[in-house]
Parts: sequence; structure tokens; C-alpha cells
Amino acid sequence: MSGNELHRAASPYLLQHADNPVHWRLWGPEALQEARRLRKPILLSVGYAACHWCHVMAHESFEDPDTAAVMNELFVNIKVDREERPDIDHLYMTALQALGQRGGWPLTMFLTPEGEAFWGGTYFPKSDQYGRPAFVSVLQRVAEAFHKEPATIVQNTKAIRERLQEAAASGSASRSFAFPPAQLIELATRIAQAMDPVDGGLKGAPKFPNTPVLEFLWRAGARGGPSVFRDLVALTLTKMSQGGIYDHLGGGFARYSTDARWLAPHFEKMLYDNALLLEMLALCHKQTGDDLFRRRVVETVEWLRREMTAPDGAFCASLDADSEGAEGRFYVWTFGEIVAALGEEDARFLGAFYDASPEGNWHDESRGETVIILNRLGSPAATPEEEARLAALCEKLRLTREGRPRPGLDDKIMADWNGLMIAALVKAALAFEEPDWIVMAARAYDFIVAKCAFHDEEGRLRLAHSWRAEALVSPGLALDHAAMMGAALALHEARNALTNPAPRRDYLADAKAWAEALESYHRDPQTGLLCMAARDARDLILRLSPTADDAIPNAHGVYLSALVRLAAQTGEDKWRERADALFAALTPAIEANFFGHLACLNALDSRLRAKTIVMIGPERQKLLAAALRLPYFDRIVVDADGSRPPSALEAAQWKAAKDKAGAAFVCAGETCSLPVWDEEGLRATLEAFDTATG
Repeated sequence: MSGNELHRAASPYLLQHADNPVHWRLWGPEALQEARRLRKPILLSVGYAACHWCHVMAHESFEDPDTAAVMNELFVNIKVDREERPDIDHLYMTALQALGQRGGWPLTMFLTPEGEAFWGGTYFPKSDQYGRPAFVSVLQRVAEAFHKEPATIVQNTKAIRERLQEAAASGSASRSFAFPPAQLIELATRIAQAMDPVDGGLKGAPKFPNTPVLEFLWRAGARGGPSVFRDLVALTLTKMSQGGIYDHLGGGFARYSTDARWLAPHFEKMLYDNALLLEMLALCHKQTGDDLFRRRVVETVEWLRREMTAPDGAFCASLDADSEGAEGRFYVWTFGEIVAALGEEDARFLGAFYDASPEGNWHDESRGETVIILNRLGSPAATPEEEARLAALCEKLRLTREGRPRPGLDDKIMADWNGLMIAALVKAALAFEEPDWIVMAARAYDFIVAKCAFHDEEGRLRLAHSWRAEALVSPGLALDHAAMMGAALALHEARNALTNPAPRRDYLADAKAWAEALESYHRDPQTGLLCMAARDARDLILRLSPTADDAIPNAHGVYLSALVRLAAQTGEDKWRERADALFAALTPAIEANFFGHLACLNALDSRLRAKTIVMIGPERQKLLAAALRLPYFDRIVVDADGSRPPSALEAAQWKAAKDKAGAAFVCAGETCSLPVWDEEGLRATLEAFDTATG
């Protein structure tokens, strides 16, 4: 069989390769059958649309007829979008790491016709450079080894298979869990020592947002840890918000900074990064009052609305790092370009605050010149009048920038990333009293349910992983259900925050459905862990149960956090019991690598210290609104219907409060406060509980 099959794909990343002279195949049994029939090894290339080095390798090798001819002669070539199939990506990235190599993208793996990995790497240049061999040389050597050194291939596949099976079998379904608060504070102290005291973030470069790290430190500060914990979080968010990693014209954060100062980003913008930072910034603004954080939240939501929202309301996956064949070309400036857009006087005024001068601040290799990445890392303080003038000039520059060729938009709709953004948007909306943001979140949720949800043969409501142009990638993964569970619970909690809400789904019923799907299709009865892929996934050689955080919090941490909230909202002990069983199963992995499991430890903090605010009474709306505004990661607001008191509440207390206009109880564990009648009393009670549970 010849020709390129990628024109049949829906993924923007795969479609970028549809005109390659490489005879690309889609992942599936047909491609593996072809490899067996032809007795050829498989070249598996995994990347994503916003990946700069994926584009480089594509231009150098996959678009080159001579290189493609070698690939077509020696291999069956399969292209995978890692965002469409993170299960495939994780499986073979784990295989690469079993070979002792660092991971990254593009991922280039060599497989037997049965789909078992025997060698691999990441980016390979067209010619020998960067200390890496030329791609064609690699192809020829690997193909020769496959056919002439079968013992080596068998040895490699056996070793990799054993490592993968070890990874799949980790966990313990029978252990109990116990992490004393002192141990969590000790871990926070170790993390604080690894933080950069000048520029924030973890020391060194590159620097990533690492929001689970920031959340863990913030929570440790709330547990009575030293003020430096929260100071480091605020420093990191300030430096990111003022650095080049933030788009000062259009809003939104890039993937990471290539330097230690947050100046020079890797320019791709991912939906999940901005979801996680949106929630973190909103909370920190409410607790610190820092107006910089408020502005970044508002600007990022506007970017989400303007550039990342599909016509039917769901959120797109990413914006490319590249445009016009070069990374960052859309975002960087020369001083002459700024002068042309603003005039000399305004250009110099803006430059004094945004590090924009004729000398530039970043060397652009694609241009061979030094250019400007707008940032305010060393910016002097501006008066309100100066800020207003700067805002007008930035908008003028943004509109000028709109005339440039834009980075590519990956417009596939992913259930997990949308779930993260929906939950973050709702929480920010409640903190900022922005009901329109809840409407945005609800529209996205409705789209995911309409396009990605389905009832399977067993009658369970489940999710597909992604949607584009009516094409689904299904069945969904563990994180799809966990993240949408979090989204459903956020919308359930906010359901009465809208003045004139549209007809709503039963979000609580959805959250239960996603939880049941996870238990039925993803929970491994042997280890107690969640398998990334569902039990009815048919095209994987092995289902793994990754537990550590990656660029996104791990599904276990997201699910645990949602289970804690679901237990509080329903009063049903089974959800809390499931959370405790999962914590127990995770204990060996967490003890082996605390730093890699901060999302799980953040969920554990909620399990141990969450404050449930139970609202009752016919005129509770004002107090309810106040409760929803309170800036706590582990604040859960239950708008009760009066029929069921929480188990920790005495029935007499419940009846006395219910008969009055509106009251709140604050509960933690098996302890509840006396009724609270106003916002001031609610804040005081929460602070008292914080002190008691710290």
C-alpha cells in the first residue's frame, strides 16, 4: 500500500503532514497488519500542532523527497497527534525513558510489527549536528539492526516490556494512607528551598509554570507554614505576569520560559496552562489584593473569548509557537516597527515601561538580529494616568499585530482540557463576580456533553476524548472524566450565582456519571489505580496507570479532588470511601516521589482540611453569594434544600437555622460550627477553622 493516509484525519497536526511525501499511516490495526505483511519495522512519530521542533523535523525531513523515500522503503510510518492520543504518547514515551533517554517531542520510536518498542529518540536533524546523528543514518542503521540483529531486537523489546509491566503494576489496593501535616510542611520547606528567591519558579532554566507546586506552597502557608511559602508563590506569579512569558498585548501565557528570568518564552499557548494559571491568579488576587493578578485574569479571559473559543462555545486546544516559518515571529518586535505603529514619542514612552529600545532584548536566530520581547520585568511603577496611556498604546500595537500572519490554531476540542478551563473559569467568575464568565463556562460544558458524551452498551454515560469536524477520538481517557467531573461540580456549586440562568443540566448527576465511568472502565482492581486508557480500548499493547504530574495535573489528583467535593455535595459516604481507597493505592508511588505527586497531595489537603459551607433558609441568597466569593482552594459551598442536614450537624441545630431567614454552617471533618447569619461571621468562622485544622 502506498500514499499518505493523513488526509483522512481530523487532527490539525496530522493534516499538517497530509501532503508529505512520506507514506504516513494512521494508528490502528491496519497499519500493524501492513507491517507484519511486509515484514518491516514501524517508525512511530508523535507530535502536536504547537510544537516548534516538530515543525523543524517536518520541514527538514518529512517534506524532503529523498528522506521520505528512505522512510517509505525501510519502514511502515505512523503519525500520531499526542493530544488526540495521549495514551499512545505516554506508553511509548515511557518506553523511550526505559532506554535511559530523555523524553520530548517530536517522539520518534521504532517498533516491531507487533507494536513493541525496541529503540527510539526525539528530534533527529537532517545532517549530523547538535551532537545528534543525521536522521537518514539513524533510519538505515535501525532497519539494518531489525533485519540482521534479531537477538538485539528481542533483548531490547523484552527489557522495555518488563519496564512497562513494572510501571503498569505499581500501586497497592490494600494499603492505608497516612501523611501527617508535619510531613506536608516538611515537603513544602524542601520545595521552598528549590525555588528561585529572586525570579520565582524552580531554580534554573527552562522555567515552567508548575501550578501544582505553587498550589502546594500556598496551601502549606494556609496550614500555618512560614509566610515565605506564600511569598514565593506571589513572587513567581508576579514575575510571570510581568515577564515575556505573558502576552502583554493579547493576553494569555506561553508554555514556558527558556531562561531563568521569564523573559524569552517558548511561544506556544496551551489551553491547560492558562486554565491552571487563571485559577491560581484569581485566588491569589482575592487573598493578596494585588491588582496585577486581577488584570492578568481579566486579560486572559478576554484572550480566551477572542482567540480560543469555537463558534459553538467550547475552547480550542492551542496556538502554535510558529508563524511565517519561525518561532515567535507573530509576537516579537523591532523598535522600528513599534515607532511605525505608534510614532516616535509614544514608542519611547511605551519602551520605558516595556523594555523596548533600539538595542532589543532577545536575539532572534531566524532573523539574525536582536528583537524586542515586550515585558515589564524591570518596569518602573506607573501612575494611573500612565497605565491608562500604556493600555491604549498596547491596544494600538495589538491591532497592528493583527495584520501579521497568525500562528496556527489547533481547533480540536478536548474534553480534559475543556474540563480544566471550565472549572477554572467558574471559580474565577465567582471570585470576581463575573456571571458572564459562568455563561461562557456553561456553553463550553454543554458543547462537550452534546458532542463527546455517549451512552455505551452497558448504559453508562461516558466521554470521548476529543472532537473536531464531527470526528471523535473515543473512548475517553481517565483525565477526560476526572476533569469534566470537576467542571460539573464547579457549575453545580455556581448554579445559583446567575441572576437569570438558562435551563441547566443536572450537573451533580453528570459528576456522578463521570465518577462511575472511571470506576467501571479505568480503575484497576489489582492495583486500585486508574488506568489512563479505558478497559475497552483495543489498540494498545498495554494499559498504563501513570500517577505523576506532567504538564497537566495527573488524573488521579484531579479525580481525588473531585471525589472530595462530590462527597460534600451529596453527603454520600461512598465517594469519600473511594477517595480514601485511591489515596491508599497511591501511597507507594507518592512515598517514592513526593515532588511528582503534588496534585494528589493537594487533593489530600482538601480531604483532610476542606471546609464545607452549608447554606439553608429561604433568604440565604446574599450569604450564599458571599460564601461563593471566598478565596479558598478547599472551600465547598453546599446550597442545601433543607431536607438533609450534614451528618456532623445536630438535627436541632439544623431545624433552628432552617426556620430563620438564611444561615450558614461551616463544617470540617465531623465538626460543624454554630449557625452563622452574615458575611463577617462567615469569614471569622472560616478563619477559626483554618487555625484549628492547620
